[in-house]
Amino acid sequence: MSIVLVLAGLALLVIGGEFLVRASVGLSFKLKISKLVIGMTVVSFATSAPELLVSLQAALEGVSDIALGNVIGSNIANIGLVLGITAIISPLTVDKDFYKLNWPMMMLLSFALYYFLKNDQVLSGWEGFSLMLVLIIFLVVLIRASRKSSKANLEEVDETLSVVSNFKIIIWLLIGALGLYYGSLWLVEGAEQLALSIGISDYAISVTVIAIGTSVPELAASVISALKKEKAISLGNLIGSNIFNIASVLGLTAMIKPIEVNPNTPEILSTNIFWMIGFAAILIPLMLIPKRFEMGRLKGMLLFGAYLVFIYVALR
Repeated sequence: MSIVLVLAGLALLVIGGEFLVRASVGLSFKLKISKLVIGMTVVSFATSAPELLVSLQAALEGVSDIALGNVIGSNIANIGLVLGITAIISPLTVDKDFYKLNWPMMMLLSFALYYFLKNDQVLSGWEGFSLMLVLIIFLVVLIRASRKSSKANLEEVDETLSVVSNFKIIIWLLIGALGLYYGSLWLVEGAEQLALSIGISDYAISVTVIAIGTSVPELAASVISALKKEKAISLGNLIGSNIFNIASVLGLTAMIKPIEVNPNTPEILSTNIFWMIGFAAILIPLMLIPKRFEMGRLKGMLLFGAYLVFIYVALR
């Protein structure tokens, strides 16, 4: 029953997230928001909704392990699993702009999260607010920089949604909201039951099973585009997802209910958060050595192999 709940919860999160993205983009066009702003803010926030709902539901139920594990595991999966498999299928060219703003921001937020949690074993409301504030400043800088550049990537914004009726937008919003609500409810409940039945911690389940589940949409999209030899998933999009996971998912959750580190799961601060920082940090040497600004198959295998080691260690 616990596995059924987890799978049903993940399916509802994927469906709910997809409808929420459509409704959000359609509504943004109605409000005459520019395509650039929609791509960089609305789409990013909407695609982070499944992680946000799971973390919020877990925090409200007092299972903060799942809230933290979901984000830490998802950030590791985005690089080790999604980027690793995509690079194995089709080598990626890395945009030189990547290390100027996105990568430093991801590293800054990763270290800030570690400091906040290590300091007093809790991510407080004020700390969550500061993460959100940094995210807003980052987005303003990013949008201004993109307006000056002709290279702004807006392919993820579907222009056909600009002519969608108000009725459809309302229906999509309702489907999205219900899917995300019940999906997060079932996923957290199923994860707790699964952890209990196989004798491992809620945190171990969240950092592996739930994290992989919430990364499935990114993985599917990137694998399909790589197989079609089309534009593969952008490294910037994955980094952006990691930034949103820390700043908006944990930031907003902590503002509603502070996230405490469970003393029964010391691996959160002793090992797993260092895995997250390590996967983020290794992108720079991988990007520069031996062939500059290319993520080839060998590098993809290295990332994917490291991810398998992480899963083995996390589930021991």
